[in-house]
Amino acid sequence: MTAAADYLQEKLGAFSPRYGIVLGSGLGALVEAVAEPIRIPYRDIPDFPVSSVSGHAGELVAGKLGDEPVVMLSGRVHYYERGDANAMRVPLETLKRIGVESLIVTNSAGSLREDMPPGSVMRIADHIAFSGSNPLIGVESDNRFVGMTNAYDAALSERMEEAADRLSIPLWRGVYMWFSGPSFETPAEIRMARIVGADAVGMSTVPEVILARFFGLRVAAASVITNFGAGMTGAELSHEETKEMAPLGGERLAAILREMIASEG
Repeated sequence: MTAAADYLQEKLGAFSPRYGIVLGSGLGALVEAVAEPIRIPYRDIPDFPVSSVSGHAGELVAGKLGDEPVVMLSGRVHYYERGDANAMRVPLETLKRIGVESLIVTNSAGSLREDMPPGSVMRIADHIAFSGSNPLIGVESDNRFVGMTNAYDAALSERMEEAADRLSIPLWRGVYMWFSGPSFETPAEIRMARIVGADAVGMSTVPEVILARFFGLRVAAASVITNFGAGMTGAELSHEETKEMAPLGGERLAAILREMIASEG
């Protein structure tokens, strides 16, 4: 982790971001809004993981949204790629080491609500870690017992909602349920998820939120809805559908995050 932070500090110089953003599948629109971007491929950063998933750029982008310096992780490594919930530990710890205080995590997700169709944006108010794994397994310290009652920071979440209101962009609020993937959920699993209180399902984000809280970062998160859950429409699900639909809601989420961050102060 130290090697990655040292490398980035050398590349970024006096640039000191307070915000970090993790971009999910098809959510690269926000990168285009960054002024004077510095792009660094993950493969060039010591110890950074490189995703094998199509639709994930695999680069770190530093620059400004408005007057606010930000650093974006354009692409993530998922649990299902290696069976490792700890896959994003190095990138997130590195963000902490270079000065990031607040992390915004984004993803593409399936809706479990008929009133929240593809193209919608949902602020994650809470999550259910259904996969049975945890990125802190094996940490030999009492610090691993991270409280998750306030996993999603109230002030950051309020700023996200206020930004959406100013832009007149509907922003749903709900519970995200993490399935391990890479196979999509079955109709029975979707029925179960709805019963236990989930509003959307996906294959990422939760391990990153746990790690971020472990490192003392404030967290907000949002999902772009790309499809309805299995069995809700009768159609089969696919990664191609995710990549096709994500940019539709991604433009809305990008606008919300630009407003949220650029208007600070």
